[in-house]
Amino acid sequence: MATAIQTPPVPTGRPTKPGVSSWLAALVTFLLVSAFMTAATLISAPTRGVRIADVGRYTTEVFRTSQAFALVGIVLGVIIGLIAARAVYKIWHDRRRRSDFITAYLFLLPYLLVTMVFTVGVLLFALYIAFFRYDIFTPPQFLGTDNFIRAFRERDFLQALVNVFWYSLIVTPTQTALALLLAVLLNQRIRGREFFRTVFYTPSVTSSVVISMIFWWLYLKTGFLNYAFETVLGLFGVQWQAVEWLNNPRGLFQLIARAFGGDIPGNLWYLRGPSVTWMAIMFQNIFTTIPTFMIMFLAALQDIPASIYEAAEIDGANARQQLFRITIPMLRPVILLVVVLGTIGTLQIFDQVKILTAGGPLGTTLTPVYLIYAEAIGTLGEIQMGYASAMAFILAVIIFSFTFVQRRFIERGTEQY
Repeated sequence: MATAIQTPPVPTGRPTKPGVSSWLAALVTFLLVSAFMTAATLISAPTRGVRIADVGRYTTEVFRTSQAFALVGIVLGVIIGLIAARAVYKIWHDRRRRSDFITAYLFLLPYLLVTMVFTVGVLLFALYIAFFRYDIFTPPQFLGTDNFIRAFRERDFLQALVNVFWYSLIVTPTQTALALLLAVLLNQRIRGREFFRTVFYTPSVTSSVVISMIFWWLYLKTGFLNYAFETVLGLFGVQWQAVEWLNNPRGLFQLIARAFGGDIPGNLWYLRGPSVTWMAIMFQNIFTTIPTFMIMFLAALQDIPASIYEAAEIDGANARQQLFRITIPMLRPVILLVVVLGTIGTLQIFDQVKILTAGGPLGTTLTPVYLIYAEAIGTLGEIQMGYASAMAFILAVIIFSFTFVQRRFIERGTEQY
């Protein structure tokens, strides 16, 4: 008598439907995420110095002085909680997807916690108080868009924008070109190449504060720079008059006009060009940032196949033609990165100004970030956190606009990447 062979059931291919466990997981996710988002937002609420450790008094202070901010935090927490709950509900019934989801977010959890509290919460705080008068010690007073309008009426902020415009216009192309040139030179097969790479990269690993103090010593009226000019020019019988590099408000175009017997009046300060002091800081920044970008170009140069250069040599291309027809076109993605990073860095310059000039002389080295810092902590008068936040968001829009334009123009022709 033959025995019947049992065959396993053929899977239908239909996924398991979400059950009670999916609803419970989604509910727990919603409660946890919305509670954390609400707490992260409330921690950043503008209050009058009540300690967060005293939860009851702090919560009362938030809802008394910043009801709108608290409401936004709660609504935002609910919305993000619903989004997270929906994502969990859709995958919880699938064991493999559930395992991947839990593993991924366990790894991401430390970063997400820090980001939500110290980035998202702070951004919401800054955006909120940008529409208020807020000095930390008194409740915020709603002003609408007055802070943004005031920024474009104040000469200090306009002068700071003009200053960083000249700074970015001069420093970014110069440091990009010199970094590319150094990278090409140090990519050649020369004796001591590793030594020169190390020496040229040294300024980038030094603290900006230390570099600024070194240049402060060099730029003194009795410093090494004036001494070097005096010594070298003295060999040719030329007398050098010491320059106050860090206290000279005369602009580049103003100096040129004076050389031809003219002048630019004070009410046309925006036409005077970068001051002598500002150009001295530009030189320091170029000196310290070239090595970093040089390393980026070096890494990119080593990815260009040598066969392309060999083919070009066979076709009779010289070194200059290889540079402009092969090297630079192949480096366009890296050039875009360097230009964008350089532009952002120049628009956000702060350290050198804070240490060397504090915005002087006559505001010719004033920058938006330094002005934001000064208004936020009250070094120029009373604390104006709302006005400082408005200027910060204006600067953010300017940086985004510059980056967008640079991507549109420089990124063309890089489709092969």
